[in-house]
Amino acid sequence: MFDTPGPRVFGLAPGVDFPKALVQGLRARVQGPPEAIARVELYVNTTRMARRLREIFDAGPASLLPQVRLITDLTDPFTRAQLPAKVPPLRRRLELTGLVSRLLEAQPDLAPRSSLFDLSDSLATLMEEMQSEGVSPETVSDLDITDQSGHWQRALSFFNIVQHYFSGDEAPDPNAYTRMAMELRLKAWAENPPQHPILVAGSTGSRGTSHEFMKAVSQLPQGAVILPGFDPDMPDNVWDQLTNALTGEDHPQFRFARLMQDLDLRPAEVRPWTDAKPPNPARNQLFSLALRPAPVTHQWLSEGPSLPDLPEATADLTLIEAPSQREEALAIALRLRQAAQDGTRAALITPDRMLTRQVTAALDRWNILPDDSAGTPAQLSPPGRLLRHVAALFDQPLTAEALLTLLKHPLTHMGADRNAHNINTRDLELHIRRKGMPYPAADLLRAWGAANKRETWADWVATQFCDQETEGKRPLPHWLDRHIALAEAITAGSTSDDPKELWNREAGRAVQKIVSNLREEAGFGTDMSARDYADLFGAILSQGEVRNPDTPHPHILIWGTMEARVMGADLLILAGLNEGSWPEMPGADPWLNRKMRFDAGLLLPERRIGLSAHDFQQAAAAPEVWLTRSVKSDDAETVPSRWINRMMNLMRGLPDRHGPEALKAMQQRGQRWLSYVDAAETPIKAEPEPRPSPAPPTEARPHSLSVTEIKRLVRDPYAIYAKHVLRLRPLDPLMQAPDALMRGILLHSVLEEFVKETVSDQAQLTPEAFIAKAREIIDNPDNVPFPTSRALWLSRMQRIAQWFTDTEAQRQSAAYPAKFEVRGEAQIPSLGFTLRGTADRIDIDQRGGAHIYDYKTGDAPTKKQQETFDKQLLLEAAMVTRGAFKDIDPRHVERALFIALNPRNPQEVSAPLEETPPDAVWEEFVLLITRYMQAERGYTARRALMTDNAAADYDHLSRFGEWDVTDLPQREDLK
Repeated sequence: MFDTPGPRVFGLAPGVDFPKALVQGLRARVQGPPEAIARVELYVNTTRMARRLREIFDAGPASLLPQVRLITDLTDPFTRAQLPAKVPPLRRRLELTGLVSRLLEAQPDLAPRSSLFDLSDSLATLMEEMQSEGVSPETVSDLDITDQSGHWQRALSFFNIVQHYFSGDEAPDPNAYTRMAMELRLKAWAENPPQHPILVAGSTGSRGTSHEFMKAVSQLPQGAVILPGFDPDMPDNVWDQLTNALTGEDHPQFRFARLMQDLDLRPAEVRPWTDAKPPNPARNQLFSLALRPAPVTHQWLSEGPSLPDLPEATADLTLIEAPSQREEALAIALRLRQAAQDGTRAALITPDRMLTRQVTAALDRWNILPDDSAGTPAQLSPPGRLLRHVAALFDQPLTAEALLTLLKHPLTHMGADRNAHNINTRDLELHIRRKGMPYPAADLLRAWGAANKRETWADWVATQFCDQETEGKRPLPHWLDRHIALAEAITAGSTSDDPKELWNREAGRAVQKIVSNLREEAGFGTDMSARDYADLFGAILSQGEVRNPDTPHPHILIWGTMEARVMGADLLILAGLNEGSWPEMPGADPWLNRKMRFDAGLLLPERRIGLSAHDFQQAAAAPEVWLTRSVKSDDAETVPSRWINRMMNLMRGLPDRHGPEALKAMQQRGQRWLSYVDAAETPIKAEPEPRPSPAPPTEARPHSLSVTEIKRLVRDPYAIYAKHVLRLRPLDPLMQAPDALMRGILLHSVLEEFVKETVSDQAQLTPEAFIAKAREIIDNPDNVPFPTSRALWLSRMQRIAQWFTDTEAQRQSAAYPAKFEVRGEAQIPSLGFTLRGTADRIDIDQRGGAHIYDYKTGDAPTKKQQETFDKQLLLEAAMVTRGAFKDIDPRHVERALFIALNPRNPQEVSAPLEETPPDAVWEEFVLLITRYMQAERGYTARRALMTDNAAADYDHLSRFGEWDVTDLPQREDLK
C-alpha cells in the first residue's frame, strides 16, 4: 500500500465526509487480489464510526471488508493469552467505595460522608487516567507541594489506600489492561514488524495509550495514521505555538501538533488521504483564523484581510440567538421538521441533554422521533424509576406521597388485575386526601381495606410498602437481593407472583443487565447503610442507557459532539453554544491542581475544551450549519461560547471583507426562524370569558348552609354555587401540611378539654395545667406527625397560657360552661331553608343569659367586618334566641366573644350585639337568603373579597384573569 518510509500521517480537512473519504482512499491504495483488502487492519475511534464504514462498504462496489477494530481494544488471541484477566470497572469502583468508606470512618475530618461516592468515582477516574497516561504513583507522590501541604496531606491519605492497585500483583483495570496489551503488541511488532497494512483512523490521540499506539503504527512498514479534521490552513508558526500544553491544549489542533512533534514531522508532511475537498473551504479558513490560540490572535489583523469574501463563505451558515432555551429548542425542532419534509439528512449536535429532550418533545407534536445516539438514561426509564423509588423505602419513612407514587407507577401490579389495582389506588388516594394519612401505617391501611371489603389488596400494600425502613449497615448482596425481591413483588401485584413485566421490553432488559452485573460484583462491595445503598444503586444505574425501541426517523439524528467526525449529514445544527455548556467547563479536581497535573504528565483540564473545540471545528465545516444559543437560561444571562464570540468579533473587524454584512445576514436567517417560533407559539385568538354570575333554577340552589359559609355567600357567591350546585370540592392535598386548619382543630381540642377539667376542678385553672394539657394533645405523633410543627405549636400555647388562664377565670366567674362544640339548626319555613352551625362553646350565667364564645387561632374579625361580612357570631346569637341548639333555652344572649389566641396579641373581641341585635341580624339574613332564592339572582364571582389579589378556591373554574373585578358580572340563566 505504501512505498515511502514512515512515519506516515495523513489528514482530511474539516467538513470532509471522513468515513467516505477513508474508504475511497483505502480502495484506491489497495491493489492486488480481492482478498488484499481483507488483510488491512483498521483501528477506529468509535463504534458508530465502525458502523458507518460498514454501511459504506455495503453500498458497493462489492468487496471483502478490512478488519475493523476499536482503538480501545488492542488485544488479539495471542496477546490475551499473555495477559491476566482484567477487572470489571464496576468491581474496582465497589472496592474503592469500601476503601474510601473505611477511611472516612477512621478519619471523619477528611471529608463529609455524603461525598463517599463522588470521592470514589473521582479517585477511580484519576487511577484510570494515570494508567492510561503511564504515570506511576511515585511520580505523583514526588510532586512539589510546598505551598499546599494541608490539602496535599488529605489527598495523600486517599492515594495511599490505592497504591497497591498499581503493583503487578493486582489484576489490571481496563485502562491498565489496554496499556499492557499495547506494550505487548508494540514489543511483538519490534521483534517481527507486520508487513500487512495497519491504519489508525478517526482518533485524535487524546489519551496517552492511543497517542503511543498512533506513533507506533505510523512507523510500521505498512502503517499509517489518518487524522480527522486536520486544519491545512494554519501556518507553521501557529503550529509551533501549539506545542506548549500550558497555553495550547484548548486549541482544536493541539493533539495533532503534539503527535507531529513526537514524530518530528512538519505540517506540510501531513499529506491528504484523498483529494476530497471540504464543502466550503472559505468557511474553513474563517473558522481556522477565528480559533487561533489567544497569544497569536493579533494575526487577525494581518491575515484577516486575505480571507475570501465573507458573505459567500457564510451563505450556508445560520446564527440563532434565541431569547430562551425553550425558543432555541422550538426553532431547532421547526428546522428538523422542514428537513424531514424535504428528505434532508439532518443532525443535532450538542452536549446539552436537557436541550435535546426539549427538541425531542417539540418534534413529538409532528410525530417525528429522532434517532438519538445517547438513548435515555437508565435511571429515567420506567424500571429505573421504580427501582430507585423502591430503594428509597429502605432509607426514609413511608409517606403518602411516596406510597401513591409507587402505586401509580406503570409497572406496579402488572402481574394481574391491573384495572382493579388502579381503582383501589384511586379510592385509597381519595381516602388519604379526605381523612389525612401523611405517614401510612400498616394497621391503618388494613383497617381501610376491611372497611371497604378490599382486605387482600390492602394487606398486600401494607406488607410490601410499610415498615421497610432499615437502620444500620448491611452487606451489599443483602441490600441488592432484598431490593430486587421487593421490586419484583410490587410488579407482580397482590394476585400474582409473575414479575416479568419489570424486565420486559428494551428498558427492562437494559436495566436487568445492569442489575445482573451489579449482582455478580456485589461480593466485592462493603457493608453500607440504606442511604449509601440507594445512592450507590442510583449512581450505577445512571451510567447505563436505554435505546428507544420505536423506529426513529431515518433522516433526523441527535449526536454527541464526538460524532461530528462521522459526518454523513447535509445539515448540522450545533446547539447550546454557551460557555459552560459547549464548551463544558472542567469540573473541580479534588486531588491535583493544574500545575501538579502538568508536572506529573497528566491531562490538563483544558483537554476537554480542546476536544470540544475540535468537534466544533469539524462540525462547523458541514455543507449547511446552524449555530444556536439562548440569550437567557433560567432567567439568567448567558455568555456566548468562546468560539461564537471569536467568530463574531473577527467578522465585525473585517469590513473590507464584508464581515459585518455577512454576520447580519446570518442573524437575519436565524431571526426568520425565530419569527416562525413566535407564530407557532401564538395562541388562537379567543374572546375572554366575562365575569360569571350563574343563575341556576331555584330547586337546584342550596337549601342549607352553615354559618361559616354565609361569609362566603356575601363575599364570593360563586364559590357557594360551585360547591353546592355543581357539587365540586377542592381536592385535599396528599400530604396534609401542618396548616392553619390542622392547628385550629388541635388547639380547639386543647381548649375544650382543659376548660372541661377546670369546671370540675378549679385548682386546674393554672398555666402549668394548661401547658400540660397542650403537651398531652399536641406533642403526640398520632395527632401531629411533624416534629417541627409540634414544637412551634407548643411554644405558641406556652406564650398564651398565662393570658388564657387569667381571662378564663373571669369567664367562668361570669357564667358556667354549659356546652362545647354544640350543633344547632334554625329554619326559614317560608323558604324551606336551614341554617346550620356549631358553636365552640356556650356558657349560661345565673340570670339565664347565654355567653357565646368562638376560638380563633389568629386574629379575630373587627367590629366593622362583623357588621358587614363576617356575621358568624351574630348569626349564632340569632340561632340561640330561636332555640336552635338542643338542651339550651337561654332567656337572652348576654354577650358573644371571639377569643383570639394570636400569641403576639391575644385578646377578646366582642360581637356588636347592641348595634346589630339578633333579631335584626336574622331579618337581614332572611332577606339575603330570599334574594338568592330568586331565579333571576346570580352567584357572582369574587363579589367582595377582602383584597383584589386574594386567592379563591374556584378562580380557575370562573376563569379569573380573563376578566377583572372591575368588570360587570354577566348573568347566565341555567336550566
